[in-house]
Amino acid sequence: MRIAIVGAGHVGAVTGACLAEMGHSIVLVDRDERVRERLVRGEAPFFEPGLGAMIRGNLPRLETTADLATAVGNSRMTFLCVGTPSNRRGEADLSAVRAASAAIGEGLSGTSGPRTVVVKSTVPPGTTAEVVRPAVEAGSGRSAADGLSVVMNPEFLREGSAVRDFFLPDRIVIGADDPAGAEALEALYRPFSCPRVRCTTATAEMVKYASNAFLAVRVSCANEIGNLCKSLGIDAHEVLGAVVLDGRIGPRFLGAGLGFGGSCFPKDVRALVALAGSLGCGARLLSAALEVNDRQPAALLDLLEKRVGIAGRRIGVLGLAFKPGTDDVRESRAIPVVQGLLDRGARVVAHDPMAMEQFRQVHPGIEYAASAAEVVSGTDATVIVTEWPEFEGIDYSGRIVVDGRRCRRAEETAAVYEGICW
Repeated sequence: MRIAIVGAGHVGAVTGACLAEMGHSIVLVDRDERVRERLVRGEAPFFEPGLGAMIRGNLPRLETTADLATAVGNSRMTFLCVGTPSNRRGEADLSAVRAASAAIGEGLSGTSGPRTVVVKSTVPPGTTAEVVRPAVEAGSGRSAADGLSVVMNPEFLREGSAVRDFFLPDRIVIGADDPAGAEALEALYRPFSCPRVRCTTATAEMVKYASNAFLAVRVSCANEIGNLCKSLGIDAHEVLGAVVLDGRIGPRFLGAGLGFGGSCFPKDVRALVALAGSLGCGARLLSAALEVNDRQPAALLDLLEKRVGIAGRRIGVLGLAFKPGTDDVRESRAIPVVQGLLDRGARVVAHDPMAMEQFRQVHPGIEYAASAAEVVSGTDATVIVTEWPEFEGIDYSGRIVVDGRRCRRAEETAAVYEGICW
């Protein structure tokens, strides 16, 4: 099948490359010329393990263009994969979704035969039915009666393991308000053996938000327990290590530390809180999860202040990406940590294996080191912000380390070691 992917960001590029691997003919649509040039050269537009090799291996089936109308008009199926960042009120900003939906509708004008538009962007419940479908139908002059379906198929791609997550999903959620749209997605995903959930578009939209909300709450719950353990002189990891053996709880997303970041959890939880507020029902637990998450960087800095003081000190920061395995710094805990260090009068030296160029766009004025060892050896104290495996290979002997991610090597070898929750 010929498939257009509107938006070659993390979701769009991974989805396109993986569908090409399945044998489909893909056209990736993006306005950014630099992104298109990298794709043409067979390069991933961002760091994601395995993605570059998959793009290179499928170049004959991967086109790139800025011409959305032609791409959509010549495709049997179109995936909408544009961003939905938070606005000032915490709501999902749907401006890119609205613009892309209108453009997709124009691209489908004059077409015939079955066409399916698939919303992959994370959007509030009701968006597919009340925003995307009306815009596509108005622009195209078509509707479900003559073969146009607009469906919702949320993505569950974790940065750092997105290619694996695409091919080995826990479930596939098919949100469709008409039988033809549901059947089109069923046909696309026929090779997959995981459970399928068929539901309305609004339900599918809520599944995505609810999934991220549950995971964010688990992280903040672990950190709340961790903060309490720290005050009591108890190692939170020992406590949680026993807790997760309970089959009702399980081990995932319960690592106490600096908290969550990235392009999904913070904005999606904020969007749910904003939605709940607009409906008058509140979301106190979700609001608390965000508050706990926002407090963790300050807790790390307070520990550092007690150990060495911060003003006038040369402080190293290990890890700038929001998690290992990616170069994404969106909502990274390193952003408030570095800003807090600067506000308290420190000179900051930072290193990350993948994300330094991206972080320079946020903090261009700090010093960036060529290696993690250089950070540790050339500073008065080091804080560990991202759990890159590389940081376990450093000798921290004689150094002061305040750790937000439980680096065992630092704990074993540092002269002075302090963990945020242990």
